Amino acid sequence: MADPNAADDRIAPPFLAAERESLDAWLEFHRATVLQKVEGLSPEQLCRRSAPPSALSPLGIVRHLGGVEVYWLREVLLDQEQPDPYCTPENPDGDLLDGTPATAEADLAAYREQVASARDAQESWSDLDAPVRGRRGGEPLNLRWILTHLIEEYALH
Repeated sequence: MADPNAADDRIAPPFLAAERESLDAWLEFHRATVLQKVEGLSPEQLCRRSAPPSALSPLGIVRHLGGVEVYWLREVLLDQEQPDPYCTPENPDGDLLDGTPATAEADLAAYREQVASARDAQESWSDLDAPVRGRRGGEPLNLRWILTHLIEEYALH
């Protein structure tokens, strides 16, 4: 089980910052929070679901957030199609529901890789205002919207 007395190594977002610095810092804070919350959990604990009717587990959330990172910052921002390792049209919630103790270690490693790839894409785009290369539902959007949505996505979970 995670040690409640462990040091908190997350970097708090600055109180005074420009918009891009603030958005980047809040997203990094949430990325670090997810890893902090699962640190030290056994594969079985990672897969334990909360109280019904929720079917969410810590591992399911990690798998989902990794896919969300790649979707928004690789597919939408840079218009680079990425295969979804967990979800299919037949199994749209595979990210949230299909993690097992046997996949837990690999799933955590995949999340770290997905975040690193997404972070690289994020850093490659400097303009918060200009339309990004991809679209969402056929509509143009900008990096400001994507970063705000990613922060929202982490906060939801």
